[in-house]
Amino acid sequence: MSLTESPAARAAEILSRPVAINGLTVPNRIAMAPMTRMFSPGGIPGEDVVSYYARRAAAGVGLIVTEGTYVGHPSAGQSDRVPRFHGEEQLAGWAKVAEAVHAAGGTIVPQLWHIGMVRKQGEPPFPDAPALGPSGLRLDGSEAGTAMTQRDIDDVIGAFAEAAAAAERIGFDGVEIHGAHGYLVDQFLWAGTNRRTDAYGGDPVARTRFAAEIVAAVRETVSPEFPVIFRYSQWKQEAYDARLAETPEELEAILTPLAAAGVDAFHASTRRYWLPEFEGSDLNLAGWSKKLTGKPSLTVGSVGLNGDFIKAFQGQGAEVGSLDNLLERLERDEFDLVAVGRALLQDPEWAAKVLDGRVGELTAYDPASLKTLS
Repeated sequence: MSLTESPAARAAEILSRPVAINGLTVPNRIAMAPMTRMFSPGGIPGEDVVSYYARRAAAGVGLIVTEGTYVGHPSAGQSDRVPRFHGEEQLAGWAKVAEAVHAAGGTIVPQLWHIGMVRKQGEPPFPDAPALGPSGLRLDGSEAGTAMTQRDIDDVIGAFAEAAAAAERIGFDGVEIHGAHGYLVDQFLWAGTNRRTDAYGGDPVARTRFAAEIVAAVRETVSPEFPVIFRYSQWKQEAYDARLAETPEELEAILTPLAAAGVDAFHASTRRYWLPEFEGSDLNLAGWSKKLTGKPSLTVGSVGLNGDFIKAFQGQGAEVGSLDNLLERLERDEFDLVAVGRALLQDPEWAAKVLDGRVGELTAYDPASLKTLS
């Protein structure tokens, strides 16, 4: 930063640069992180959902990653109010979302989701569907579901591919595959839930096979320039200290097959983006993702706030935090985009305020107000 450049001007300059993900040019470095809201009865995103995303695009968010949307597999979800990415009415609703975001100047990708063993028997939207996972194990190691057969695996892979094809057909700019937080794809990646002895289990590379086959099927279904983003995490729901990789070498073994299968960018989910991922380096998980694969990466985790989101879910708010560390990392190209969650949920104008140099107007996160936010 020059002696004459203000911190606000620096933030605006660094974050306003466009960035390419395969054939998509994102107008700036700010992304909206996926956040489940359960505001879509029948799995259908309505006009309120259209307005919710369009409002943030109009306020300067470059790339919107939607809340998780269930792929077309009966066991994919556990709520009839979470949007689905299959079905005529559901896709018609999503087409309106994409159109509105584009009209507001933004770009948008749906996050494609299957929750796997997080599902409990009898839950909607398809109560008769069983809970499925690589080994029928929940995150705590208990046996509470069904180990997937090869047919189950093929059906789920097909569901992801069909959803991706639908996304391109109805006007989205790419897709994100949810491979994080202890849901189905992550259940295959993590040794704690994958005890398989066939080709889909064993060492870290074998455990990536399911995810890589999803990526390859999606890649084959969509146009070559259509971006495929893969979201992953070390931590899981109910297992915040879980780790896929203890070293950069172990992480490289996991990410390399995914990149080879067709991932265009990695969305590395952490609780606090500023923490180094491995000893001996200041790089965070997104930084390592980019270094090891050469692919663009998105960072996420308490961006713009003091306090991580786990505490927020316990009813604790978070003050507006400094962006200095984030900007320094962006300046040295540690990662390419910054996904903002709670701060953007609380303050729809967050991106505009930062890009316009109005950081003093940012609103602190207040979980008590979430029910009234739109």
